[in-house]
Amino acid sequence: MFKRYLHSLLTLSLVLVLTACGEYQKVLKSTDNAYKLEKAIEYYDNEEYTKALPLFEELMNVYRGSTKAPEVYYYYAYTHYAEAKYLLAAYHFKNFAKTFAGNEHAEECAFMSAKCYYLDSPRPTLEQSNTYKAMEELQLFINTHPGSKYIDECNELMKNLRTKLETKSLLIAKNYYEVGSYQASIVAYNNTLNEFPDTKRKEEIYYYQFLASFELAKNSVEEKKLQRLKEAAVVYSALKRAYPESQYLEEASKLNNELTEMIEKFNNA
Repeated sequence: MFKRYLHSLLTLSLVLVLTACGEYQKVLKSTDNAYKLEKAIEYYDNEEYTKALPLFEELMNVYRGSTKAPEVYYYYAYTHYAEAKYLLAAYHFKNFAKTFAGNEHAEECAFMSAKCYYLDSPRPTLEQSNTYKAMEELQLFINTHPGSKYIDECNELMKNLRTKLETKSLLIAKNYYEVGSYQASIVAYNNTLNEFPDTKRKEEIYYYQFLASFELAKNSVEEKKLQRLKEAAVVYSALKRAYPESQYLEEASKLNNELTEMIEKFNNA
């Protein structure tokens, strides 16, 4: 009984698939462009983007220069967006905004172009040139559309991108620390503070700067050790002064005691 039911279900599924394929082929082969556009929009609304895209692509040429051209191009750009082809979508959104500057969707498409670059920005562990490009595009939109309803969203996206770049900067600094390149780590943490002065992670940065300074001093050659021990002690003082209730202070204080002992040994030698 179950096998017969399963066989019937599979047969019905196959018939439906073949019927759907047959119907789509009829749409593709149709010479009625209005019908094709109607079906393309229907496929788009039903999230059948792989079916919609070839139709919009064909109709782009058919309706070029006509009053229907903006509508077709608008859907064409959004179909690429829906398929997460963000760089391609960005190109077409921007081109729409330039080509149909007086259209009601021009500003929206200009914004969507910038947003696509935002969505293409990689995670913080990867190279960030696309993130800088996204910030550039968002800032361009802000500059050219100062009264736009999309400005608040642009600012929020910019904030997210800056946070991502900050995270990338911290990852670089911490990686230097973890591989034992302590001087490079100190410089990288300073770069983070200079580039992101309003960071909410200063406490963490000060702590890791101190750890790197401590390790650099401890592993220095004798002629540089005393000076670097003193520099590490200064970094500890900055951490303690800025964050007297820091979660890192207990561990940092233990290391600072070691610093004090090492400095005293040098002074008594």
